[in-house]
Amino acid sequence: MNPLALYGRYLAVSIRSQMQYRMSFLMGASGQFMATIIEVAAVWALFDRFGNLPNWNLAEVCFLYGIVNMSFAIADGMTAGFDEFGSHYIKTGNCDRLLLRPRSIVLQLLGHDLALRRIGRLVQGFVVFIWGAINIELDWTAANSFLLLFTIASGVAFFTALLIFQATLAVWTVESLEIMNTVTYGGVQMAQYPMDIYSTWFRRVFTYLIPLSCVSYFPVLLIMGKPDPLGSSILFQAMAPLLGFLFLGLSLLAFGLGIRQYRSTGS
Repeated sequence: MNPLALYGRYLAVSIRSQMQYRMSFLMGASGQFMATIIEVAAVWALFDRFGNLPNWNLAEVCFLYGIVNMSFAIADGMTAGFDEFGSHYIKTGNCDRLLLRPRSIVLQLLGHDLALRRIGRLVQGFVVFIWGAINIELDWTAANSFLLLFTIASGVAFFTALLIFQATLAVWTVESLEIMNTVTYGGVQMAQYPMDIYSTWFRRVFTYLIPLSCVSYFPVLLIMGKPDPLGSSILFQAMAPLLGFLFLGLSLLAFGLGIRQYRSTGS
């Protein structure tokens, strides 16, 4: 069986098992939806109290917010195996079992579980995105539509990479370091606002070292047809999402190096 078909089997089994407890699924998804609705309320409250940002209004920020949250929800739902790698596999010694199987450890971790409850965040992000898009009155050309899908896919790749880096650290630390949560979940919170409101050193870190702005801020500017206060070119804005996929490739290389350093429990 080829890897893609096997991954499909993994997902089908995970979905069937979670659907055996439909009420649990509905409560989990509803909880995700309500928790993220509070985040939107906080954004609205800030704009209601202080007015628009110098170059952004509420609808534009909601458009950016929706893209970031949809990307993160998809990545978070697909990578539960990497998120739990330290506690479920390294700490217990179950990683030995993964390495003995004749399949890629990355494929096995991707197929560990599909966290369907994340659909609550996905739906919430989609609703906010649609509201923002309607109120901006975008020109939905074929190029803009493609760039939107490309940006979301790049965001999924980027957040997946962060969770893979987190799993890589667990090879040495056993437990996932909390500092990775500040980058992952903190990065989601940060990317919900325009990059030009942050200080210069902060923007550079999250553009050139951790390319978060490249899978959110820069392509969104091009989709909306807004000039960049930071002075980036249209070509850079169009090509920026590629860095999300490059970051994913680097994370997979780092994970491979980490696995080669793994020492079996001997059990």
